[in-house]
Amino acid sequence: MPGTLEALLRFLRSAGFRFAVRFALIFIGATAVFALVFWYATAGSLDRQTDAALRTDALSLVERWREAGSAAVAEAIGERLASDVEGNSIYLLINPEGRRLAGNLDRWPQGVPAGTDWAFDTVQRDGLTTEARLNVMELGNGYRLAVGRDVTEKQRLRDLLAEGIAWSAFAALIFAVTGAAVLRRALEQRLLPAAQTAEAIASGDLSHRVPLSPRNDEFDRLGQSMNAMLDRIDRLMEGIRGVSDSIAHDLRTPIARARAKLEEAVVGPDDPETLRAAMERGITDLDNITRVFEALLRIAEAEAGSRRAAFAPIDLAPVLADVAEFYGVVAESRGQSLETDLPAALETVGDRDLLAQAAGNLIDNALKFAPEGGRVRLTARALPRERIEIAVEDSGPGLAPEDRARAGTRFFRADSSRATPGSGLGLSLVQAVARLHGGDLVLEDAPEELGGTPGLRATIRIGPA
Repeated sequence: MPGTLEALLRFLRSAGFRFAVRFALIFIGATAVFALVFWYATAGSLDRQTDAALRTDALSLVERWREAGSAAVAEAIGERLASDVEGNSIYLLINPEGRRLAGNLDRWPQGVPAGTDWAFDTVQRDGLTTEARLNVMELGNGYRLAVGRDVTEKQRLRDLLAEGIAWSAFAALIFAVTGAAVLRRALEQRLLPAAQTAEAIASGDLSHRVPLSPRNDEFDRLGQSMNAMLDRIDRLMEGIRGVSDSIAHDLRTPIARARAKLEEAVVGPDDPETLRAAMERGITDLDNITRVFEALLRIAEAEAGSRRAAFAPIDLAPVLADVAEFYGVVAESRGQSLETDLPAALETVGDRDLLAQAAGNLIDNALKFAPEGGRVRLTARALPRERIEIAVEDSGPGLAPEDRARAGTRFFRADSSRATPGSGLGLSLVQAVARLHGGDLVLEDAPEELGGTPGLRATIRIGPA
């Protein structure tokens, strides 16, 4: 019994039940409005037509009263009764003493109190009991006039209409309940694949995806969004596994080297210079490891969006100029040239430090791979819709197309760059910063004018999408 009650409560709280109840209420409301309009247009129209005819007839008799008195009214009533082929007309004219002067009623209707203009009543007419609609007039000097119509047939019609509307309402209720049940079932069926997929994901199986129908309706669009989210989660999980493997692989060597140097210094000759050199090499290796973890933390912050709170209006032109000035010294020491093509102002909203570091990483990579005497160029420009493009071009060996697709992956290093110092995190950080600012990193061949073979052009576009 408790299980049944819990299932009932869960059913009553379900979204499908709420949608079904709303559908049923809307359907019943629409049916009620239709019934009211139908009643007003049929039975109501008959009542209005009857009242209008009675009012016109009564006013005509009142005019005869004013013109010629009771005898003229009695005469007019006689003429109307004589010409009443259907026999539906009801008239009664009485004097102050209550005696009938004209008409086809035996006596004044008892259900019509004094001072009443309109009434429904059961009257005796020609020895028969009928339902009548009456318009009562006080003519003056105690004379009273009742003008009416036999509405027995119309009452039967009203009863038939009422019965038909009642049966229609019952049928509408059945349809509403049935439609609500069908709607609830349809909603459950359409949401079931998403629910099953979510349960599978919660149990640890990330391979499940929401099946889509060819209808491309709202539920399919929800499924597409869920599938895109699951693909993103799958890539992130794969990235985490890849990062873990890369950390274990790339950090094992410097850690082992630092340990070996320190161990060699411990078991070696007791020479202060040897010990100092070993300690310095160990510190250098540990500093490199620390820089790797700092880069990973910055990438994680950028990907999580936690640095978005530091966004502020900035002018990127002087920021890029400062970065270029710093790396210009490095380029000069290597016999390379660093060129810039920057506008006077480049207004945007973002994180100044992260954007400076992203630009610095691109220039640093370009200088590493450009040959001695090579050229590196930093350019920036404003794009439509408040977007900004920052590009770094070099005359180095470039990247193969298959390597460009993986260049933003953490710890990825092309085969040609294995001998070059670095951790493989520079472009990962650039890509994370670009995405944090609503953009992305694009790698392509550099222009031929730089003289590269083929050279690399790294571009980030940031700003509102």
